[in-house]
Amino acid sequence: MPNRNDDLTDLIVTVEADAVNRFAADATNAFALASEATIPLASGTAARFVVFRDALGADQVAIIVGKPDFTQPVPVRLHSACLTGDVFGSRRCDCGDQLRLALAGLESLGGGVILYMAQEGRGIGLANKMRAYRLQDSGLDTHDANTTLGFEDDERDYAVAALILRSLNCTRIVLLTNNPAKLDGLTEAGIDIAACVALEAPVTAYNRRYLTTKAVRSGHKIINLKASVCEKS
Repeated sequence: MPNRNDDLTDLIVTVEADAVNRFAADATNAFALASEATIPLASGTAARFVVFRDALGADQVAIIVGKPDFTQPVPVRLHSACLTGDVFGSRRCDCGDQLRLALAGLESLGGGVILYMAQEGRGIGLANKMRAYRLQDSGLDTHDANTTLGFEDDERDYAVAALILRSLNCTRIVLLTNNPAKLDGLTEAGIDIAACVALEAPVTAYNRRYLTTKAVRSGHKIINLKASVCEKS
């Protein structure tokens, strides 16, 4: 009688890790303009949503707010999608607050670009972000929760963001961020960062631990956090 395990072994295909990584990189870099439309925002400002799609079907969106002057350094917010924070107002993170601050800032400056990237949970996806939250509820911080699940602390790659900026003829920017990794990633990908502007979201009892981890372990520049600590000490 044939051994079922032998049959299954014959079906196993071995692929080297480097080949997988090259495939993922090639698929990501092979992106194209999928669609675009102008949408009036709640504030009354018009924004052009430009959707790019890579070979794996992932959508990345460049939101051109107002009328930025592309002959000057363009204000840019590189924002990773956060369903819980951006849409439902989760108080565990500062993502939604940062997105709203960035949008208001771009409108006040007359225009800019928000890159809304499909990188939920610092690149681990929504389901794994929920698993990481469960681990945080048991005592781990956001850094250790990701690594316990087998991921890097931050799985994001900013090369795609740089490709999109170049496709928009936007290669000299003012970056709205607290995260030095975004500054380094875009610089390494060939984007000229003329200046960096922090986005100071409110520090609350719900997000203080999360923000502290980002500041202490990832080097995020969060002035409001230092002020909050001084007030409590």
